[in-house]
Amino acid sequence: MRDPHTTQTLARVDRLVAERLTDAQHRGRAPVVLARWDVPGEPVPVAQALRAEYRPATTGEPWGAPWSTTWLRLDVDVPAHWHPQDGPVELDVDLGFTTAVPGFQAEGLAFTPDGTVLKGVQPRNRHVPVTAAPGAHVTVYVEAAGNPDIARGGSFTPTALGLPDTAGDEPQYRFGRIELVQRDLTVWHLVQDLRVLRELVDVLPTDRPRRALVVDALARALDAIDPADVPGTAAAGRAALADVLSRPATSSAHAVLATGHAHIDSAWLWPTRETRRKVARTYANALDLIDVDPKAVFVCSAVQHLAWLEEGYPDLFARVRAAVTEGRFVLVGGEWVESDTTMPSGESLIRQFLLGKAYLRDRFGVEPCETWLPDSFGFSAAFPQIAVGAGTRWFLTQKMSWNDTNPMPHHTFTWEGLDGTRIYAHFPPVDLYNSDLSAADLDRAERQFADKERANVSLVPFGFGDGGGGPTREMMASAHRKADLEGSPRVTVGSATDFFTLSHRLDPDPPVWRGELYLELHRGVFSSQARTKHGNRRSEALLHEAELWAATATVLTGAVYPYDELEQLWRTVLLGQFHDILPGSAIAWVYREMDRLYAEVEQVATALTGTALGALTGAGDTGLLANPAPVACDEVPAGTVTASGPARPARVSTTADGWVLDNDEVRVLVRPDGTLGSVVHLASGREVLPAGVQGNVLQLFRDQPSQWDAWDVEDHYRRVGRELREADRVELVDGPHGPQVRVSRTFGASSLAQTVDLVPGRAEVALGYEVDWHESQTLLKVAFPADVHTDHYSAETQFGHLDRPLHVNTSWDEARFETCAHRWVRVAEPGFGVAVVNDSVYGHDVRPADDGRGAVLRPTLLRAPRFPDPDADQGRHEFALRLVAGPRLADVVAAGYQLGSPPRAVTGDHPVPALATLDTTAGLIVLETVKLAEDRSGDVVLRLYEAAGGRAETVVHTAFSWTEAAQTDLLERPVPATDAVTTDHGALQVRLAPFRVVTVRLRRDGTVAR
Repeated sequence: MRDPHTTQTLARVDRLVAERLTDAQHRGRAPVVLARWDVPGEPVPVAQALRAEYRPATTGEPWGAPWSTTWLRLDVDVPAHWHPQDGPVELDVDLGFTTAVPGFQAEGLAFTPDGTVLKGVQPRNRHVPVTAAPGAHVTVYVEAAGNPDIARGGSFTPTALGLPDTAGDEPQYRFGRIELVQRDLTVWHLVQDLRVLRELVDVLPTDRPRRALVVDALARALDAIDPADVPGTAAAGRAALADVLSRPATSSAHAVLATGHAHIDSAWLWPTRETRRKVARTYANALDLIDVDPKAVFVCSAVQHLAWLEEGYPDLFARVRAAVTEGRFVLVGGEWVESDTTMPSGESLIRQFLLGKAYLRDRFGVEPCETWLPDSFGFSAAFPQIAVGAGTRWFLTQKMSWNDTNPMPHHTFTWEGLDGTRIYAHFPPVDLYNSDLSAADLDRAERQFADKERANVSLVPFGFGDGGGGPTREMMASAHRKADLEGSPRVTVGSATDFFTLSHRLDPDPPVWRGELYLELHRGVFSSQARTKHGNRRSEALLHEAELWAATATVLTGAVYPYDELEQLWRTVLLGQFHDILPGSAIAWVYREMDRLYAEVEQVATALTGTALGALTGAGDTGLLANPAPVACDEVPAGTVTASGPARPARVSTTADGWVLDNDEVRVLVRPDGTLGSVVHLASGREVLPAGVQGNVLQLFRDQPSQWDAWDVEDHYRRVGRELREADRVELVDGPHGPQVRVSRTFGASSLAQTVDLVPGRAEVALGYEVDWHESQTLLKVAFPADVHTDHYSAETQFGHLDRPLHVNTSWDEARFETCAHRWVRVAEPGFGVAVVNDSVYGHDVRPADDGRGAVLRPTLLRAPRFPDPDADQGRHEFALRLVAGPRLADVVAAGYQLGSPPRAVTGDHPVPALATLDTTAGLIVLETVKLAEDRSGDVVLRLYEAAGGRAETVVHTAFSWTEAAQTDLLERPVPATDAVTTDHGALQVRLAPFRVVTVRLRRDGTVAR
C-alpha cells in the first residue's frame, strides 16, 4: 500500500533543506578579496609562501594543474554590525570541489599571517573559524593542493594522472564561492534535526508506530517553517521536532561506541609527499572539532604520520600533544604505519611495534594497548603472537567484511594464532571504517551484528577517511541526537579503549577463530608491483645482515654501533610495508619513490655491513665469506666469517632427451624446451615429477578482474591460459654453481631467459628467471608438479608455517585459491617432500593435479594490472627459485634463508666467530635476529623461534661473556621468568613450544670469549 503522506513529507523535507535551509544557515555574508600565488614546483614551507608576490584572483578562475600547489590570500573586513552573540564568524572556502567526498581531490590548509595552522579545507568541511572583532580586518592564507581525482569518482579506470610526468598541466578546478559568513546556529541545528529524523524514516519498518510519529513530526515542522522567513521560524520548526527527538531508545537497542578517526593512507592515490599535508589538514580539523565540542574524541593510528607532523608542522604537533594529555586526541595501534601483515617478515612486524611504541612513549608518554588495522588485506596467523608480545591486548580490523564468498561468523571473537597465542578481536558490523553516523550505517551495524546472543555492543569508526578529512561537526551533531533516540542504536562517543574495555566486560569469553584471517578478496596484492616486493624482501635481508655484523663488531672489537642509521633505514622499510604500498595498489609515483628508497637502503645498509666487517676481519687481503644467514651456507657456519672450500659443480651429460645434471644429491633432466623432464632425489630414489609430466612450466593467463585491477585475481583466470613451450634458444653455459642450461623465449611483447642448474652439495635445483615484461592484464606463473600424496600443503609465514588444505571441500577452501607464502611452499607425505623456495615471490597457488596424481605448486611471478598504475610491472625483473626435494623440513627452511641471505665475499686478516651459536639437541630452532638493544645500553638481543611446529630446545653459546640473561617481550622489556629461558653455569638453555618466539637480552661484561 502506498503512503502518499510519508512520500510527500520526505520530498518536502529534501526540497526545503536543499533550496532554503542550506543557504539560510548563514545569516550574513561578506565578500573576500582573493589573491593567488602559484608555486612553481613542489610544495614550499609556509614561511616562503608568506613572502611570495600574489596577484589578484576571482571566483570562477581556473587553477590546479595535477599535483600543483596554489597559495591563496584572503582579505576581508568583518562587518561592524555582526555582533558575536548573533552567531560565530567563519570563512566559507570552496576551492571548486567537484564531489562531496574529501580526500580524493582538491584540499587546502588555512594559516594565519604569522604561519600558524588554523584548519583544513575540504569538501563538506569548508569552514575556517575567525575570531576577529566586528570591524576588524582579517587575512588568512590557504595552501590549496591541486590533487587529481585519480579514482574518477569511483570508476577506477586507467589514468595517466599518477605521475607528474604524464599528468599534464591543464587546470582541474575553478575557484568557487569564498566569503566571510556569520552562522545562524538555530537554522544549523534545525538542519541537523531534520537530517537525523529524515534518515531514521528510511530505516524504520513501515509498520512501526515510531515511523508514523516521526513522519507526523516532520510534517508539523514543515508547517511551522516559513520558507520566506527561515531565520524567524527555525525555532518553531525545532520545537515541532523536540518530542520525537527526546524519546529514548528501547532497553534492547544495540549500543554503539562511536570513535572519531580518519583513515589516512600513507600512500595510495597520492604520494607520501601529499600524505604529509593530508595529515596536517586532518589533524587540524580534528583539533578544531575538539575545541568546539566537549564530547569529541579523535583517534590517531599511524606513528609515521605523527613523525611527519613533528617534522613539518611543529605548532600543530604541540597542539596534538596537549590534546593527547587531555585524553581527547587518542593514540591507538602503536605500529609505525598501518601495515600489511601477510608479506612483511616477522622481524619487520616486530619493528613496526618496536619503533612505533618507542616514539609514542618518548613524545607522548603513552603506549596503546589495541592494534588498529581497519584496512589491511587479511592477517597472518603469526600476528597474534607478535601483537601480544608487543604489549597489545586487543585487535581491530574492518576489512574482513569485504569477503566475497564467506561472511565471518563473528564480529567479536578470540583470535588464536599459529603458536596458540590469543588476542581479543573485533571487526565492526557497520562494515565501514569511515561512517558518517547516518541512520543507515547504524541500522546496518545493529542488523548485522553476529553475536547478539552474547553481547549487544559494537564499534563504529566515523569520519571521512582513506584520503583523510576526519569527523565533522555534522557527524557529532548526529551522535549527540542519537545518544538515546527511539528507533536508533544508542550512540556514545569514545575511544577504542573505551569500547574494548566495555566489550571485554560484557563478553569476556567469545568464540575462538584459529589461524589466519584470510581476506576472500584482493588476492592479487601478493604479486602486483613485483619490484617493490623484491625491494622489501631484499631490504629486510640487508638490515638483518647489517645489524648482525654491527652487533658483532661492537661486541668483539668495540666498534660504534650505528643506532641512528639503522633506525632510519628501518623507518624507510616499515613505511614501504604500508598496506597500499607493499601490496602494489598505489599510483606509479609511489613506486618510483620506493625504487629510490630501496636503492638508498641497499647503499647505506651495505656500507654499514662493510664497515662492520672491516672492523672484524682487519685490512688483509685473504679471501673470506661472511654468512649472515641463521643456517650454514656454502660450508660457512651461521653468523661467521671464514674461508670455504671449493664447491663441487654438477656433472653434465647430453642425451637425446636433453641435458642431465647430477650433483650426487639430485639428478635432473632438462628437456630441449627448458622444462624439467625428471628430478630424482638420489638418496631415496624418488622421482619428484609424476610420470609423463614436466616441471618448471611457464604459464600465461588472462588476468582481467571485474574491478580493482591491482588488487584482485579472480578464479576465472584459470579458464583462459597457455603454456610457454616454444624456446628461441637452449644452450649450456657457465653459471655461478658450474654448468647451467639457459633457455631464451619470446612471447607477446615480452622476452624471458631461464637458467637451470644444481646447488652444490644439496638436493636443490636452482632456477633463474630474467623477464623483460610488456604484457597487459596478464598473469605469469610457473608450475611444479609433485608426485606426493597429501591433503594439504605448508606455506612459510612469519616465524613458522601454515598448513592449508589442497582440497576444495568447502566454500572456505574454494575461496582460498591464491595465497601468500614467504620463502617457500611445500607438499609432503611421511618420509618425503617437495618444496619451491623463492627469493622475492609472495603469491602462490597449490592445488591437486588434474588427474589426482599429486599436487602442483605454482608461484606467481608477474601481473600487469592497469589501475591505479597503468604501467605496473612493465620492464625488467629477476626471480630466483629453488626446487627442493627430500624428507626434512629443516632443509627447506635452510634453503629459504640461504637463497635470501647468501654469503658475502670479503677480504681480511682472519676469520670471525659467530656472536651466538645454537647447539640444537631437539627440534628446529632458528636464531632469527642478533642486534643490540634499542635503549643503547649495549646489551645483546637474540630472537629465536621454533620453525617446525614441534617442541624444541637448544643451548646458546656466545663469543662473549655476559652477567645476566633475561627473557623479554618483543619491545625488549623484561617479562616474568618462564622455563623457556634458563641459565646454568653460564650456559643459556632455550626451550620452545611449537612456533613460539622468544627474545633474550644479555647484559655483557665486556670480556670476549674467543
